[in-house]
Amino acid sequence: MTTTHRFTRNHAKGSRLAMRAGCLALLLSAALVATAATTQPDPAKTRAYIDQAWNTLTRSMDDCASLRDPKIKARPVLYVPTPFTTPPELAQAEKRCNIDVHALPRTIDQLGDVDATKLPVQGLLYLPHPYVVPGGFFNEMYGWDSYFIVLGLVADHRTELARDMVDNALFEVQHYGGVLNANRTYYLSRSQPPFLTAMMVAVLNDPASFHSAAEKRAWLEQAYPLAVRNHDIWTRPEHRAGDTGLAHYQDLGNGPVLEALDSTYYRGVIKWLIAHPAENPGYLVKAAEHPDAAESARLRTESCDLAASRVCAGNWLGGYRLTADYYHGDRAMRESGFDINFHFGPFAGSTHHYAAVGLNSLLYRYERDLHDFAMQLGKSADAERWAQAASARKAAMDKYLWRPELGMYRDYDFIAGKPIATPYLTTFYPLWAGAASPQQAAAVRGKLSLFELPGGLTMDDRPSGAQWDSPYGWAPTNWLAVSGLDSYGFHDDARRIAAKFDATIDRSFAADGTIREKYNMALGNADVNISAGYTANVIGFGWTNGVYLMLREIAGDNAGKPARSGKSPASTP
Repeated sequence: MTTTHRFTRNHAKGSRLAMRAGCLALLLSAALVATAATTQPDPAKTRAYIDQAWNTLTRSMDDCASLRDPKIKARPVLYVPTPFTTPPELAQAEKRCNIDVHALPRTIDQLGDVDATKLPVQGLLYLPHPYVVPGGFFNEMYGWDSYFIVLGLVADHRTELARDMVDNALFEVQHYGGVLNANRTYYLSRSQPPFLTAMMVAVLNDPASFHSAAEKRAWLEQAYPLAVRNHDIWTRPEHRAGDTGLAHYQDLGNGPVLEALDSTYYRGVIKWLIAHPAENPGYLVKAAEHPDAAESARLRTESCDLAASRVCAGNWLGGYRLTADYYHGDRAMRESGFDINFHFGPFAGSTHHYAAVGLNSLLYRYERDLHDFAMQLGKSADAERWAQAASARKAAMDKYLWRPELGMYRDYDFIAGKPIATPYLTTFYPLWAGAASPQQAAAVRGKLSLFELPGGLTMDDRPSGAQWDSPYGWAPTNWLAVSGLDSYGFHDDARRIAAKFDATIDRSFAADGTIREKYNMALGNADVNISAGYTANVIGFGWTNGVYLMLREIAGDNAGKPARSGKSPASTP
């Protein structure tokens, strides 16, 4: 399982995938024109699109198109770990694709070891195997997207590519400090929702993933310590939610994110806060547009470093700049994957203040998975340690996140010492994780009416104009809720919601021949009208493809059976 060996194995495969992707892109373009005229939803046509889309969304390091960053208009740069033996195929791609290949300045043991702001230019981070990207301008392998993509690949019997995805995630942990937001240098300071062990379980539970029991065990022996190392991210002081025993999202950088090309987004935040003073939690600081040296020095602490960041310097409007605490929340929001929402404050600027239900549910499941892995490997002391960690986390979730009077889990503001006032669809995550008691699960199930709309489950009941709020719904959160309901025996609810969400995808595909990043749950289609934050509804789309296939299993012939969530037996309630 050496990197050089697997790169050689995947080099020819990656080249074939790249050539196929180019041909299929032309075929799909023609198919989209024809399909756009179709108005009658047809699951078979949706299914055929997904089957082709896996190829068009697959990238590899020897495919020139895979190396560019649509978000940044600059000559492509590819970074490799230090130390690292560059495979000959990569050296050939450097010449053929007209890219620069650089080694990272130091060995990375954990997130934050390399400060991306000190790199001469931002670039792609090397991964040894082919991978599926979300779509559109997302031309890299994303952290939590990959879990739902892997589920779809396993369901679609694309076993080798599913395992390649998991091996790439493990490579990130080994060489870049953790599963990253995505494999770009500007993401070296943050991870994403922790699904690594769930990805591993999905591959381990697929009989086609390994040629023998010995190969499977050898793989797990190598993967287990890396999974443990990735878990360590969430128990570092930066991610501890005070003394609650829970975790919170926290990017390790400061100031505006490096992937921001200009100040447009941040000036929009300032404009909104000025227009809604009663809803401003204190994200603004008075400052000059062109401050003198003394004020600039003050702003390095109170806001961001104007001299170090052109975007920071431009983040001014109407006499105000954004506070340093807002920037921490903005970065944490991006680690959470919920970008943009108003649930964790306007533009999610207080995300880092919350012990989040979603994150801690994922970590509970992660710890149960580590327990199971340790048992399989005969590491009884490790298994006991992980069982105790999961038990302690569940107790903390019951203490701080469970609201018995509401029959729901609620995020907890550990800075203010109080639960959040509003519901969020993540209240179903503990069901997926197996962290809820039967009584808690039944109570949460009783709150479906807060979220269920004609097209599926929306994020909350408070429209804000942001994409991660009502009336919008997303494949990953619909899957986690449906899978959780199904695993606790609420098969009718799971089947109904699965059918609703897949029907939304079918209707949208019939209308324009595309599968999208997100959907309008009130209308049951892809018509979105975002007024705060990101407005595009990207075409692709990796996690929607994967979830569509998984929901078909629940809504179709396999309705009423436990969901294929990849959940390990010990995690089942």
